[in-house]
Amino acid sequence: MKAAVLTKYNQVEWKEVEKPACKPGEVLIKVNFGCICGSDQHIHTGEFHPRTTLPLIMGHEFGGVVSEVGEGVSGWQVGDKVAPDPIIWCGKCPACLKGHYPACTSLKLIGIDMDGGFCEYVSLPPSMLYKVPANIPDEHVALVEVLSIGCHAKNRANVQENDSIVIWGSGKIGLCILQAVRTVTDNTVFMVDIIDERLAIGPKYYENVVPINAKNEDPVERIKQETDGKGVDIAFEAVGHPEAIANSVNPVTGCIRSIVGGGKVCVLGLAAEPTDVVFRELIWKEGTIVTSRVSHGEFAEAIEHLKNNRLKPEALISQVLHGSETQKGFELLKENPAENIKILLDFNAAE
Repeated sequence: MKAAVLTKYNQVEWKEVEKPACKPGEVLIKVNFGCICGSDQHIHTGEFHPRTTLPLIMGHEFGGVVSEVGEGVSGWQVGDKVAPDPIIWCGKCPACLKGHYPACTSLKLIGIDMDGGFCEYVSLPPSMLYKVPANIPDEHVALVEVLSIGCHAKNRANVQENDSIVIWGSGKIGLCILQAVRTVTDNTVFMVDIIDERLAIGPKYYENVVPINAKNEDPVERIKQETDGKGVDIAFEAVGHPEAIANSVNPVTGCIRSIVGGGKVCVLGLAAEPTDVVFRELIWKEGTIVTSRVSHGEFAEAIEHLKNNRLKPEALISQVLHGSETQKGFELLKENPAENIKILLDFNAAE
């Protein structure tokens, strides 16, 4: 089969590799579409080394159809549409024993710790698969994983009807959080970013979304003005690696200062750099700070929302490239992040 292989950091090659056998207890999947994630971009440059080893077939966001059912597998048929959950947890550590799998001490993901879905075929155990209704387009199946992250963050923050929200970061994850919270509340959602093109996406697809460019104005002051000095009920931080802006606070501090008394901050950004936070500001408000990492079964929720047209996955798709153009996809995301949110990779079409 053909696969997009990371042969050295910053270089993906379209190569012929051995097609996986459908082992007993597994299901062979014909991959239709994959999706380049922000984590993939960091893997591509070598930032995940030594966790990642080369050569590597990346891809933990993908979808396809069942091509073959292995011996001993029941409940699956050739032609079933599937979305693989890439998370592998140990089941033995204290977090797993509590049922809190996203915090597994040895958490692994296909496409990161082992070969993933940027290829034509993948064989996986059915425990990692979610069936997808036929009415969901193949392109959208590849987005179930990232949409589930938005749903998980929404659930971690326990968003309620009529909650007001601010989301720091209007990129891949921020837009998924927006879609998730919109399944619960129609109240105001502020979107904070420094790229106007990204800030334009939310209001294009949803009403009552207020974009704020942190380079042009103080987001905290703007939020206070718009809420009569109160602030919002919940603030999400989905920036990751923040760019330093003169006379502006870091995103986590901005979130803390943006919430009402008794409000909540949910942090998703995976920056490796320390973040300065004055906890007295959070304590004075008796606010809550929680974190959100991957997903915890929200694949089913995301699929149900897609089935019932409650999400807008088309808002995430910037363009579609053939799998043989995977390297080009990474280059586009690096060179022009303003106009590229999600690049889909087509592993089904002819070259």
